[in-house]
Amino acid sequence: MWDRKREAFSTYKRLSLKDNSNSIDMEDNSAHLQNGKDFEASNPSWSLSLPHVLVATLTSFLFGYHLGVVNEPLEIISADLGFNGNTMAEGLVVSTCLGGALIGSLLSGWVADGVGRRRAFQLSALPMILGAGMSAMTKTLAGMLLGRLFVGTGMGLGPPVASLYVTEVSPAFVRGTYGSFIQIATCLGLMAALLIGIPVKEIADWWRTCFWVSTIPAALLALAMVFCAESPHWLYKQGRTEEAETEFEKLLGGSHVKSALAELSKFDRGDEPDDVKLSELLFGRHFQVIFIGSTLFALQQLSGINAIFYFSSTVFKSAGVPSNLANVCVGISNLAGSIIAMLLMDRLGRKLLLLWSFSGMAVAMALQVVAGSYHSSDSGALYLSVGGTLMFVLMFALGAGPVPGLLLPEIFPSRIRAKAMAICMSVHWVINFFVGLLFLQLLEKMGPQLLYSGFATFCLIAVAFVKRNVVETKGKSLQEIEIALLPQE
Repeated sequence: MWDRKREAFSTYKRLSLKDNSNSIDMEDNSAHLQNGKDFEASNPSWSLSLPHVLVATLTSFLFGYHLGVVNEPLEIISADLGFNGNTMAEGLVVSTCLGGALIGSLLSGWVADGVGRRRAFQLSALPMILGAGMSAMTKTLAGMLLGRLFVGTGMGLGPPVASLYVTEVSPAFVRGTYGSFIQIATCLGLMAALLIGIPVKEIADWWRTCFWVSTIPAALLALAMVFCAESPHWLYKQGRTEEAETEFEKLLGGSHVKSALAELSKFDRGDEPDDVKLSELLFGRHFQVIFIGSTLFALQQLSGINAIFYFSSTVFKSAGVPSNLANVCVGISNLAGSIIAMLLMDRLGRKLLLLWSFSGMAVAMALQVVAGSYHSSDSGALYLSVGGTLMFVLMFALGAGPVPGLLLPEIFPSRIRAKAMAICMSVHWVINFFVGLLFLQLLEKMGPQLLYSGFATFCLIAVAFVKRNVVETKGKSLQEIEIALLPQE
C-alpha cells in the first residue's frame, strides 16, 4: 500500500517536470495559429461563460451571508427566544449550522455526480430556503436550531459544487480569475449580512427579516440554473456527447466545440468503471491528490483565520473602534485581498499566491505576538494588533482563501473530481468545527502570545508544504493536468 502511495507522489511531481515541455508545445501551437489566424482567436470569448459562472457564485454569496447573519443579531435572538445568557445555546446556533455543512459537504460529491451540477445547485438552494424560513418564523430555540441545520446542509452542498462547476465551464485562460469570483461572492455575502443586520437593535423582530432576505438569492439561484449550461464534462462522463457538444457551444462558441470535445476524448478511459470506491480515493493511485487537497484545507483552517474573525471585534474594541466599524474594516480587507487575487490568479499562478499568502499570514501573526508582549493599555501595541489583524485577513484573501477551492478541482481527475472535493471539503468543516470549539479554551490556558505563535507556525508549515507538493496549473487545460498527474498504465 505504501509503495503505491510513494509511486503516486512521484507521479504527481511529473507535472512540474513537464512544465517546460508544455510551454514548448504551447509555443508551437501558437506558431501554427499565427499562420492565418489572429492569436486572439485561439481563446474562446470569456463573455459566453461569464453569466453561467456568476449564477453559480450565488451559492458562495449565500454561504457568506449565512456565516454572518447571526453574528450581530445573536444577542437579540437569544432574548426573543428565551435563551439569553445561555452560552451553550448561543454556541449551538452557530455550530449546528457547521454540523449541517459537514453533512452537505459529505453528500456533495455523490449528488453532483448523480444528478448533475445544475440540479445539485438547485438541491442546495432548497434547504437554504426552507431553513431560513424556519429560523425566521420560529418562536423556540429548537425551531431555530432545526432551521440552522437545514441551512447548513445547503451551505455544505453548494460551495464544492460551485468549485466543480466553475472549473469545468471556464476557459483555461480565465479559470483562475473566475475561480476568484467564489471568494469575492463569499466576501460580499458576509458584508451584506453585516449591513442588513445594522438596524437589528432599533427595529423589533428585524432579525427575522435578515433570515427572510436570504431566501431571495436562494430562489434566484434555483430559478436561474434552469437557464444555465450543464457541465459538459459531466455530460460526457454520462455518455451524452451530443448534449455536451451543445453546452460547449453555449460556453465557448461554435468554433471551439470540436477542439473541446477532442480534449475530452483524448483522455477517455472506456475500460474504467464509473463508480469510484472510497478505498480507491484513500489508498489507491489517487491518494496523493486527496492527501494534498485535504492538507491544504486543514492548514487553511489551522492558520487561525476563524479565530481572527472571531476575535477581531475584541481587538478593535480595545483600540476604541466600534464593533460595526471593525466588521466593516475586516470586510473591506477581505474583499480587497480577493479582488487582488482575481487580478493576479491567471498572471502569477496559484502556487505563488499561496506562498505569498501563507508567508504574509505568518508575519501578521508575528505582529500579534509582538503586540501581546506589551501592556494592554499601550496605544502602540493596540494599533499593531489592529494592523496585524487587517494584514492577516488581507493576506488570507490573497491566496489561502480562494486558491484551494480552485486548485483542487483542477488537479482532481474528471472521474473522481466531485467525490474527491467532497472528502477534502469535509476535512475543512471538521477542522473548522474543532478550531471554533477549542479556541477560547486554548486562549484561556495558553494565552494569546503562545496561541498566535502556534498559528504562525502552521502558516510556515503551509509555506513548506506548498513549496514541496503543490504544482502550477495556470493556463493548462483540465485534460493536460489530468494526463500529467495520473500514472500511465
